Amino acid sequence: MLNRARLTIAVVGGTGMLGRSVVAELRHRGHDVRAVSRNSAEYRADLKSGQGLAQAIDGCDVVVDASNDMSKTGAGTLVDGSRRLLAAEESAGVGHHVCVSIVGCEQLPVGYYGVKTAQEHVVAASDRPWSIVRSTQFHGLIATVFALAARWYLTPVPRVRLQSIASAETASAVADVAEGVPLGRRVTVAGPEIDDVRHFAEAWRRITGRRTLLLPIPLPGKFGSALKNGALTDEHPDVKGVISFANWLTSEQSAKVFQSPAS
Repeated sequence: MLNRARLTIAVVGGTGMLGRSVVAELRHRGHDVRAVSRNSAEYRADLKSGQGLAQAIDGCDVVVDASNDMSKTGAGTLVDGSRRLLAAEESAGVGHHVCVSIVGCEQLPVGYYGVKTAQEHVVAASDRPWSIVRSTQFHGLIATVFALAARWYLTPVPRVRLQSIASAETASAVADVAEGVPLGRRVTVAGPEIDDVRHFAEAWRRITGRRTLLLPIPLPGKFGSALKNGALTDEHPDVKGVISFANWLTSEQSAKVFQSPAS
């Protein structure tokens, strides 16, 4: 049963794509929410150095770690940063650490996925009460990748199975977990449909009206094989979204068309 009492919750990475949605969802539910990031006006903190963390989470009941860093130094933010954050939570007496991660990251233990796997290990090995929410890729990320590729009128479509989800639906699931007791396990959140990248690319091209050639490309080795076999998907997630990529994109396109110039 969810805890509906008013909680004080810090969302680390609260100014990012998912973080903003989590902050908005938790505030809508009536909680006292702090958006913590390096760029936050009120709760500025840096996971890499630890500067500002103690002050940002002081007095919090729950900390949601929705931070992100896909650079080469991402481990300093996500892995070492998790250690710093957990230590600060222990000193502050925070009762629940919620880490946001990626479905299937342990099946692709290289690059960014390897960093997220290591981050999960740090959280699970800590003595802090914890929960991990694993999500599939966001619709917004998929659409951004297609838009960037379309600048050259050529969209690579590797043999990859995807199950993208609206970030607002992931945020809702994260909020549910944050309101509850620490689970000490992983919760998976995934989109409503599993299909090849080409399916998503065709929907993007049709709905946006962009002219771009879809170019099949191979992904060799174990990495490519894992992606082709659906390493980033979950047929039976704990929480399944209902907003398809096409419906989300149609809504986004409509918002752009009808948005007034002054807004």
